[in-house]
Amino acid sequence: MNSCDLLIRNCRIAGGPKSSSGMSNIIITNGTITAVEAADSPVLPAASRQIDAEGKLAAPPLIDPHLHLDAVLTAGQAGFNESGTLLEGIRIWSERKKTLDAEDIKKRSYRALSWMAAQGTGWVRTHADCSEPSLTAVKALTELRDELAGTIEVQVVAFPQDGIYSHSEGERLMKQAVEMGVDVVGGIPHNELTREDGIKDVEFACSLAKDNGLLVDLHIDETDDDHSRFTESLAAYAYKHGMQGQVTASHATAMHSYNNAYAGKLIGLLQKAGVGVIVNPFDNAILMGRGDSYPKRRGITRVDELLEAGVSVGIGHDSIMDPWYPLGRGSMLEAGSLLLHLAQMSGFRQIYQVFDLLTSESARIMNIEDRYGIEAGNPADLVILNADNEYEALRLRSECLYLIKGGKIISTTEPAASRIEFGPQAGPVDYSPLT
Repeated sequence: MNSCDLLIRNCRIAGGPKSSSGMSNIIITNGTITAVEAADSPVLPAASRQIDAEGKLAAPPLIDPHLHLDAVLTAGQAGFNESGTLLEGIRIWSERKKTLDAEDIKKRSYRALSWMAAQGTGWVRTHADCSEPSLTAVKALTELRDELAGTIEVQVVAFPQDGIYSHSEGERLMKQAVEMGVDVVGGIPHNELTREDGIKDVEFACSLAKDNGLLVDLHIDETDDDHSRFTESLAAYAYKHGMQGQVTASHATAMHSYNNAYAGKLIGLLQKAGVGVIVNPFDNAILMGRGDSYPKRRGITRVDELLEAGVSVGIGHDSIMDPWYPLGRGSMLEAGSLLLHLAQMSGFRQIYQVFDLLTSESARIMNIEDRYGIEAGNPADLVILNADNEYEALRLRSECLYLIKGGKIISTTEPAASRIEFGPQAGPVDYSPLT
């Protein structure tokens, strides 16, 4: 190879060394990774642009598989959620969405996505509320998806926030959202009026998706109620109808309250049905357990047991400054760090596993595996993080030095510089451990 568009030198690729030194070069031409070579290769192509990664971590872009872009940056606009409960958040949002318009949604979404891109996120799955008759959120977010193609890649979910069967127009609005071009069909069975309506919610969403060649991602069993068991119905439908790898259960927090015998059976069914699970540590640590005194449940499903059984698990940010979660800045590394703590995944191997939940595991859930990863022939999509490895990236919640999509640099970050003026180590602050 005589020339290339972009040459990234001296990086450490997530997942393991590509040479005896652990260093690699990534060669990019026409938006594609054309080669991944040992950094000590004697011949380097001429490059239009070079980046010397100086031993920092190169990884596929981070993924947020669960976000509500239509609600981002609305915290306090229709009142703050003083009780911190899911139901008060839904009530506040029902007031705020009366004044939604497409430009309002897109303006806020662009701001939030700029934060996320600057921190290394390259793919997002967003839920679009389709419980109101104008379907404003669906219109705005499908337009946003198309406008951002080639930079941040977006999947849009038709999400019936108020339930499909809680009002007479639910089915029609879901079908209309599909006609408008969503990528994924959602649902919310635990929010329906009766258990029977919840089962209908699951079956309708799956059938609508299957008939239209779409994926499924349901908000499901997002409650502390150990009798809420719609995840079982979702997995059974996926298994019986050959939808392995196309179906996702988001939240599934009731699983933390199931008895162990039932949970074991359910996890086995999820694995057999090829159903992925998305955990949302920011929102659910805040929203769940509000009816408990002490000890309080922390709203996190059985992540370690799911992974041990071979179930794909992803991590979502879920909310960024909205009626359900008033904080956040769109950092997926912060989401991973919080999950690591709440799920007690602090073992050395587990820390690397949590990084996979932000990358390859979420890629599997979003069905983008065939074009995701730092391999020759794949699109030139990657991040360079200011860390030596995945462990350090999570410990430091590292800056994203570069986000590259399709071979183009779409965000850069200069790390903060700090100094101390006392003691034997006076000078620039380095957060690496002593060696």
